[in-house]
Amino acid sequence: MATAMAVPPLAPRPSPRPIAAWTPPKHHMEGKENRPALKQLQQTAQPNRPRRERPCDGCRRRKSKCVLQESKKCVLCEFHKQDCTFVENAQPRKRKADDGMKSDSPAKKSPAVTQRPLPPAPTPPRPKTESAPLVGVVQPSMRKPFAVDETLSLQRHRHCKYLGQTTALDASLIGLGNFNDKNETESRVGTLRQVTGSEYFSTHADADVQIPDDEARALAEIEQVVGPHGSALIDIYFRNVHPSYPIIQKRAFLDRHQHGDRRFNPPLLAAMYLLALAWWDQDPAVSSHSKPDVEKLEYIAITSLTISMQRPKISAVQAGLLLLQRPKSSTWTLTVQLVALGQDIGLHLDCSDWSIPRWETLLRKRLAWALYMQDKWSAVMHGRPSHINGADWNVSAPTEEDFDESIDPLPTPSEDVDPQVSKGRIVFMQMISLTNIMAEVCDTFYSEKAKAEYTSAGRYATQLVLNRAKPVQLKLKEWFAKLPTDCKMDSFTPGQLSSQGYLHLAYFATEISIHRRIVQSLDPATSDPYMLYICRSAAKTRLISALDFVNRLKPEHLDAFWYFASASNFALVGTFGALLMATSPGKEEAYFYACRLNEFKWTLTVSGKKAVWIHGALEMLDATSEMLRRLPEKPSATPTSELHLREFLGSGS
Repeated sequence: MATAMAVPPLAPRPSPRPIAAWTPPKHHMEGKENRPALKQLQQTAQPNRPRRERPCDGCRRRKSKCVLQESKKCVLCEFHKQDCTFVENAQPRKRKADDGMKSDSPAKKSPAVTQRPLPPAPTPPRPKTESAPLVGVVQPSMRKPFAVDETLSLQRHRHCKYLGQTTALDASLIGLGNFNDKNETESRVGTLRQVTGSEYFSTHADADVQIPDDEARALAEIEQVVGPHGSALIDIYFRNVHPSYPIIQKRAFLDRHQHGDRRFNPPLLAAMYLLALAWWDQDPAVSSHSKPDVEKLEYIAITSLTISMQRPKISAVQAGLLLLQRPKSSTWTLTVQLVALGQDIGLHLDCSDWSIPRWETLLRKRLAWALYMQDKWSAVMHGRPSHINGADWNVSAPTEEDFDESIDPLPTPSEDVDPQVSKGRIVFMQMISLTNIMAEVCDTFYSEKAKAEYTSAGRYATQLVLNRAKPVQLKLKEWFAKLPTDCKMDSFTPGQLSSQGYLHLAYFATEISIHRRIVQSLDPATSDPYMLYICRSAAKTRLISALDFVNRLKPEHLDAFWYFASASNFALVGTFGALLMATSPGKEEAYFYACRLNEFKWTLTVSGKKAVWIHGALEMLDATSEMLRRLPEKPSATPTSELHLREFLGSGS
């Protein structure tokens, strides 16, 4: 009889080693030991070595610094798609006139120098296929190491994909691998990287993904469009967009940009330029020059983003979110693609204890919530189901510490933050809180399940809606009561842009979305007259408050950054007024709403001269006005109100 044996469970692999914090290179030291990308070489090299290691043949001919990767292929050879060999002899050095007596004989070389092992079967190098250098760009041979070299999702030559719990690769089995000091182990499906005791990513070389285009050409086309104004546009972006929409690590970006590295993600760079162009005429540094071709830049951005999404990286998500902030550019398809891309790199997970640089942790958190808001407000705008499920969302709300822009291992102590930047961060955090309430509004009143329940409730539908509306309204009221002073509409300095306008508009859109469902549930034939009066009076009050808010907008508000959903939210205000007008019991009340809608349209027309994106809301108002012309006749107490109402409907205002 066989004896049963107990199989012990697999012990999980210990938590990964923390990734060493990136530190800027010391410019007076030239050795490769300062490069974080060469940790493996650091371990084998001896201290105080007299000479550097031998470069590969390609880097020797280019006179470039050779950065060897774990694939035994240096960065530049991989970039130029050529073999990385060590078979050619060194060329004699050209000595200066006063250095003629010095000898460079091999006999004087120190025996302590560690040489790289030659490959067993070297192949002749391919002809060089270097791309044409970008104008005004420092070439890769002159670059220094950057903070992105140690990240998980921002590496320039690799991308990653999250391995979920239900995939064919079990975390317990992955933990059996041999991990190096970067918490990586090789496998047949790519290099696997551990970030926590149970979370893993597969990482892949960008060169492994065959794409029909190359980044160098897209970057060259972008720089050709913007000409010499690239740096000025970057300054405009970080001055006007970044404070209110902090989805880029400013110091890590500028660290590369200011040192001549232009090998950025093409759609991200193009998207930053496109958003900055909104302030072209107001900026004295560029306003006197011809504006770049916006349509051509948009085409490059969209086409290069399609290619970039094949290599999942944080930069692709950033690019997509920025492109969606442009007027009339928010598409449901791209939003859904970005949600999938974000899940591919694990943005829906809590990364607070991951073995990644601290600044990447903070960036991931901010970017995750930006993606969350994009999904929820896009669902409102397009009337579609949200694609982010709360049960699978494990990202805590950001705090002020999560906006630290330093790339040091520890938070920057007592750093003075510009008041405008501080205000933008607060508005961003408040928008996240408001979005959570709006998401609850959509689930409670506009989901398919909720709509079916209200339909089956029949004459009791209004009561059911009111019962469900009360707790959400209390949350919204509490949110508004606790709004920080910096977020108030009157908290701005004359002459300085102030971006809290989009936050208040989103608040009114959330309120209106609740009352819109209440008004839709009312039936004059079956509803209690008192309940009918109370509900319509409350809706009227909310509409008047929203219209007054629009009237109080200042140039400092209109010229600032506005969230992508703002034009749609303005249109929601007009739609709500049209709904109240259409459901009015008599001509007097309908005439009141007709007058207010006419004033609203005039205000938006005037404001649209400062904020061109408002024209999208005006187009929706025009469409609504055409529908109102088909209103059936309503009873009238006075002939005057009937005459005014006919004039309003006849003009299409």
